[in-house]
Amino acid sequence: MQGKLIIFSAPSGAGKTTIVQHLLKVCPQLEFSVSACSRSMRKYETHGVDYYFLSLDEFKQKIADDEFIEWEEVYKDNFYGTLKVEIDRIWKKGMHVIFDVDVVGGLHLKNQFGDRALAVFVMPPSIHHLEMRLQSRETETSESISRRIGKAENEIKTADLFDKIILNDKLENAFAEAEKIVFEFLDKKD
Repeated sequence: MQGKLIIFSAPSGAGKTTIVQHLLKVCPQLEFSVSACSRSMRKYETHGVDYYFLSLDEFKQKIADDEFIEWEEVYKDNFYGTLKVEIDRIWKKGMHVIFDVDVVGGLHLKNQFGDRALAVFVMPPSIHHLEMRLQSRETETSESISRRIGKAENEIKTADLFDKIILNDKLENAFAEAEKIVFEFLDKKD
């Protein structure tokens, strides 16, 4: 079976991961696509759950072996991507795939899968709110926050390329809107 794909993208700190985690709790036909990355694992993360953590050499070898549906060097020597076997694994279980990916990766997936994919952009209320959220994580240096904010300003300009935009100013409203659009998409006949 080839299911559908739900793609959530946003600037870092906009709340896409929180929304995706909520959808996984309320929508039993969805399964999370675990991305691969070449960055170091954070203390609260688990290999195979949050990401497949690969060394830089392992990641580049998988690129050379054409094992990714999409991949990107998000920051210098910091690669992220979606392994083909991950989507196949989920579809073989009869489930639909939900992604939590950066903006470029989300657009690549939408372009590859067309109408079988729903691409959702999570919009932060403002750049200032985004910066405050990143600071509150206490996992970022001031340099990495500055870099992420600069990237976010460019990513927000691409929001209109997505099928839907959810403004995440109040989390409960964002949850409700995400549920509505995802259930409508899954119920839609091909």
